[in-house]
Amino acid sequence: MPSIFALTPETMGLEKMAAFARRVEGMGFDGLFVSDAQHDGLLLAGQALAATTSLVVGTSVLVAFSRSPMNMALAAWDLQSLSGGRFELGLGTQVRQNIEERYSARWLPPVSGMREYVGSLRAIFHTFRTGEPLEFVGKHYRFTRLQPFFNPGPIDAPDPPIALGAVGPRMLSLAGECSDWLLTHPSSASAHCLTETVRPNVELGRATRNELLAAPRICVNELVATGPNEETLARERARYRDMLAFVLSTPAYWASLELYGWKSIGERLLALARQKRWDEMAGVLPDEVVDEFVVSGLYEQLPSSLATRFAGLVDRISMPVPADPVDDSHVTAALPAIRRAFQQAEKNP
Repeated sequence: MPSIFALTPETMGLEKMAAFARRVEGMGFDGLFVSDAQHDGLLLAGQALAATTSLVVGTSVLVAFSRSPMNMALAAWDLQSLSGGRFELGLGTQVRQNIEERYSARWLPPVSGMREYVGSLRAIFHTFRTGEPLEFVGKHYRFTRLQPFFNPGPIDAPDPPIALGAVGPRMLSLAGECSDWLLTHPSSASAHCLTETVRPNVELGRATRNELLAAPRICVNELVATGPNEETLARERARYRDMLAFVLSTPAYWASLELYGWKSIGERLLALARQKRWDEMAGVLPDEVVDEFVVSGLYEQLPSSLATRFAGLVDRISMPVPADPVDDSHVTAALPAIRRAFQQAEKNP
């Protein structure tokens, strides 16, 4: 039975994070994902963890290459200690132009760079916990010095789990090789993509996995259009259609379209994006494409819809939080029903 995480709106800042996290915990979610877009994901995670007592908080996803692994390790270690083991460190590579021009940071080859990033984090965590000399030397990162004065020492919690956001085959394989969690992209969050692309590539990576690491778990970041009535549902579905059209205008996300024979749709979206004809893009997406990548249904329909699509394929799903808190009671009722539906579906596949 998968855990269920809520999603933080990308526009949410620090001043609202604590109240939002308590609200999510009160509704009965297992955890909360915070973003790293308009606001710093580590600061948001700290606010959410400090404001709650049982909620797991993960970053989905932090831009890795713009931050030194040592800085990342220190922050993750502190958040894990603060929360008693409720923090998860989700990482992603971002595109080269953002790394070099938005962050003015060093771009690394995504797969080899992230492999060393995760390896250096695990080496640093080991030194934090044991006090043994730090020794990680790779092509991209080198950590050989950590004086006792700068070592925070062991914490009363496990090392922070490391999750990787991945889309392409090589990054999916890397997640299978070295991560604790794989965070799927919405463009590959269909049952067909999970079966034909995501899980097979993760399994390839497991062949070279350190035997001390447990098998990685899979979190599907599905787009879920829902609401208490048809009007709200239609509005949410239209919003996700707009979002999906924008996402699929990027060639890096066309592998999923190609799996269905829909590459021409991506090419049309890209042409419109280049012409800045943003308002026309959603109209390019047929309902069959939206239905494949967006789960749509009233709150009472979600248990069956989600379990039918994902039972036996994933270890975690994510869901949006209602825009209006007056609808929170619908989520509170839906969450245990979703868990029961998955439990039943997994018992009787």
